[in-house]
Amino acid sequence: MLKSMTGFGRGEYIDSSHRIIVEIKAVNHRYNEIVIRMPKSLGSLEDKIRRSIANTILRGRVDAFITVDEYGEKKRTVRVDKELAMAYHNAMRELAGLLEIPATDNIYHLSKYPEVFKVEEITEDVEQLWPKLAAAIEAAVANLMKMREAEGANIEHDLLERVDKLSSYIAAVEERAPQILVDYREKLLNRMRELLAAVGAEPDETRLLQESAIFADRTNFTEEIVRLKSHLSQFRATVNSPDAVGRKLDFIVQEINRETNTIASKANDSAIANIVVEIKSEIEKVREQIQNIE
Repeated sequence: MLKSMTGFGRGEYIDSSHRIIVEIKAVNHRYNEIVIRMPKSLGSLEDKIRRSIANTILRGRVDAFITVDEYGEKKRTVRVDKELAMAYHNAMRELAGLLEIPATDNIYHLSKYPEVFKVEEITEDVEQLWPKLAAAIEAAVANLMKMREAEGANIEHDLLERVDKLSSYIAAVEERAPQILVDYREKLLNRMRELLAAVGAEPDETRLLQESAIFADRTNFTEEIVRLKSHLSQFRATVNSPDAVGRKLDFIVQEINRETNTIASKANDSAIANIVVEIKSEIEKVREQIQNIE
């Protein structure tokens, strides 16, 4: 089944101590690019997060947004800047001596001076948080893939319809091919008769056969028809592959377009030229759809 490269998925993990939300947005991209926006405290987990996403999402631009809320009491510690406290104390005693007033060594007053006490939160080991985060990521990726697969199914249906159209156009080209030589021989014969009428001569059948043979060889596109049929068959088989096939399908379409151009240049026939226009129109529509496939 084909998978689109666009989609959105949200995953959430909640327990008594944490609420983790992971939102993943994916859009078309030639390669697999993953951009993660998360709290700085999770920096050491970035590689794990990236791998857990890349294991499932093989192609596209992926933006992952991670938020973590902590519940319950936070663990804190108070740190005393001893050197700063002593500096404040010595400065106050020096000032008291300068002003000739008694120095008051009130510890509570001293504690109110800036930066003497610093309250610091004790951060938990993020590795212990990983199982919870992994569960949220897994849910977000699963929801994203559901959306990708749903859109991919619609794209697949459209592509197969267009491939069927291409097959019918190619069948029409193949059916028209023998008539090209018949029409050319008739035109050549009429032209020869016009030119030889003035002298009362008849066209040389041998020369007519030679010219027809040269034209038939120059305009023969049987090989291109065979290759086109093969490419369409390969296209259908690739669509049914479980792998990421966007790039492969793009290559097949390039080959289909190349063979079509060769037929157009060889055929020298207005009817086939009109069919080729329709073929190329369908090829462009197929190519546009393929840009959305993983």
